[in-house]
Amino acid sequence: MSTAISRSSSSSTFGDEFFVDTEKGSLLARNESSLNVESRKSNERPRAESSEMRQSKNDSRQATSIDSTAADRAAKKGGKVVFAASLYSFCSVSMVLTNKSLSSSYNHLLDGDLNVLLVVFQAVIAVVLVETCKVLKWVEYPSFDLKVAKIWAPVNILFCAMLFTSMASLQHNTVPMVTIFKNVTNIMTCMGDYYLFNTPVGFLVILAFGVMLGGACLAAINDVKVTGLGVYWMAANCVSTAGYVLYMKFAMKRVKLSKFGMVFYNNILCTFFLFPASVFLGQFSLFVNSPALHNYDYFSKNIFAGFIGFFLNFASLNCVSQTGPTTYAIIGSLNKIPTSLIGWFIFDTVITSQTWFFICVSMTGGFIYSYAKIKESGKSVRKSSVAGS
Repeated sequence: MSTAISRSSSSSTFGDEFFVDTEKGSLLARNESSLNVESRKSNERPRAESSEMRQSKNDSRQATSIDSTAADRAAKKGGKVVFAASLYSFCSVSMVLTNKSLSSSYNHLLDGDLNVLLVVFQAVIAVVLVETCKVLKWVEYPSFDLKVAKIWAPVNILFCAMLFTSMASLQHNTVPMVTIFKNVTNIMTCMGDYYLFNTPVGFLVILAFGVMLGGACLAAINDVKVTGLGVYWMAANCVSTAGYVLYMKFAMKRVKLSKFGMVFYNNILCTFFLFPASVFLGQFSLFVNSPALHNYDYFSKNIFAGFIGFFLNFASLNCVSQTGPTTYAIIGSLNKIPTSLIGWFIFDTVITSQTWFFICVSMTGGFIYSYAKIKESGKSVRKSSVAGS
């Protein structure tokens, strides 16, 4: 019995020891597993932190690349705008000076003028030049299409109206009054650009127009002569000039042509509309009956003028496309500054104190307008970078 009891107690003792050992083992296993979990977590934390850092670096790189891309685009666009404006200004001033040279050299031999016929000559030469470039495969554009011509025809009709109303307004108004109305035309073009094409108009742009218009009014304060007929022709010139620039932008969006194709249609339709007008005004017969004009010098100067007119057509279309109607109109007004200065230097044209005042005021308005456009360009860059991010 004692033996049984001893066995029982020994087995009980062994069982307790076994239970204790098992509990210790399980505790050790739990501690080891918890240590393993903690170690895994501690190992995963730097990985997670490093992945977050990598993500933030990637985000910052993407934001930097988006900003640089937007800045590059803005710089490229700014370069195109400056080139388009400079080319248009250079061609426009060159055209005025060439026509001035023609008129000053040969108008004293004529009993009248050949203003409309000169435009026809230059349009024909431009058509010949652009067609020659097409034959040589330097440029490409489709052959003449009546549907395209119908869409483009209002541009030439408005151009003809602008030409005739400008000549009529100069006959019935003084030059300072014409200058005032030219600035009104710029304001009308700006309003049309705003309502038709949603072009923003800031305070500085309005200020620039106000400065230029106010300067023109002050320059003309001692030479104001207003007649009903003069006001009529000036109002017609304002409407036709603004309509010409605004419809040109509309036609360029609607007609899918290269700039050289537009030059082709512009000049061939100009010839179609203006040649009958030159015959009606007696300018063609005046040219035919003036032997003094039938010489190499006159024809070479007209060919050179047509060559410049070809580039002026391209430069005008490119300027409207890159900058818009409002900026195109402003550049046209500011072109009077280099034209006056170069004319004074080459042709000994007298520059009065009124003209000097107008030049200074126009330059001030031009600088304000340029600054306004630079600010708008900076805002568009920031908006595009924010939208891209």
